[in-house]
Amino acid sequence: MADKRDYYEVLGVDKNISDDDLKKAYRKKAKLYHPDLHPGDAEAEKKFKEVNEAYEVLSDKDKRSRYDQFGHAGVDPNFNPGGAGGFGGGFGGFDFGDLGDIFGSMFGGGFGGGSRSNPNAPRRGSDVESSVTISFEEAAKGCKKTIKVTRIEKCSECEGSGAKKGTSATTCSTCQGRGQVNVTQRTPFGVVQTSRACDACGGKGKVIPNPCGTCGGKGLVRRTSEKTVEIPAGIDDGQAFRLSGEGNCGLNGGPNGNLIVEVNIRPHPIFERQGYDVYCEIPVTFVQATLGAEITVPTLDGKVKLNIHEGTQAGDMFKLRDKGIKRLNYSGKGDQYVKILVEIPKDLSKEQKQILKEFDAKTNDKNYKKNKSFFDKVKDLFD
Repeated sequence: MADKRDYYEVLGVDKNISDDDLKKAYRKKAKLYHPDLHPGDAEAEKKFKEVNEAYEVLSDKDKRSRYDQFGHAGVDPNFNPGGAGGFGGGFGGFDFGDLGDIFGSMFGGGFGGGSRSNPNAPRRGSDVESSVTISFEEAAKGCKKTIKVTRIEKCSECEGSGAKKGTSATTCSTCQGRGQVNVTQRTPFGVVQTSRACDACGGKGKVIPNPCGTCGGKGLVRRTSEKTVEIPAGIDDGQAFRLSGEGNCGLNGGPNGNLIVEVNIRPHPIFERQGYDVYCEIPVTFVQATLGAEITVPTLDGKVKLNIHEGTQAGDMFKLRDKGIKRLNYSGKGDQYVKILVEIPKDLSKEQKQILKEFDAKTNDKNYKKNKSFFDKVKDLFD
């Protein structure tokens, strides 16, 4: 990673830049090196990829935080800031002690006896969150992506029993398998008997004399694996979708939790999205706008021809029906809107200037209706 440039340097920004300004900087750089503007230019293509990589990291809050702290190593999938080792180590900031929340018992009680939840009852696993960054086109059309998911799974070594292979749990001798023990207390109101979880077995009713070496007797392990997910067409930036049963493992036969995947979409150097509609700006020459012309317009489905009428003005908008983004979970597409930018020529030669002067001399108010209307209003105001 030593040959990689600093991501802030790649985008030409400082570390305190806002999200909006970061997006603007990315769009500017992406347009500068976009392959459509530099066909066959390997160096421009390399820089375009470098710009996308930098934005993908800096636009993600978690990745940016790790990058700021550890540099390029912090966003390397193989990097573990907590260090290798036991479950109490890093694993992306997760302390394996969090598993205690899964096994923890919930107590209630008071005078006249207590009650507690059954630690052996089936319990649903908690949800797991992940994120993925995709391109504008991938979001519009849908795609498949491989993501990394870290979740709690049943230990394959002991098949979730928590006991060393070839052994099994035994009935707790303290509570005789009930998971609860009775406690007698003398109070000003008399002798009160209550129940509480058995300390010896943690309320399970069973103990594991020979714990599994892989999971430490928990029956569960935390693993990171790759999973291919199908991202639906039409999803928007910041939206998430759910994969049922792909979250943390349930307890005592309870169902697994869900996997929630948040989608981040890289800005496009040409297109902008509003709902399911796509917007882009197309520059045309002064002559094309004046006389009308057939121009080439990029769309998500490829290039199409568009006829602009004679006398097209800067800012005029043309609609390409059904050239937008597929509607999420529905049929049909949005539209594409093309805004015309009329480019005024610069650096004219003496001959070109003379031609324009001759042309201007042969025009009148009939040719410039907006100009005439404006100055008629000025005349009415001040005369």
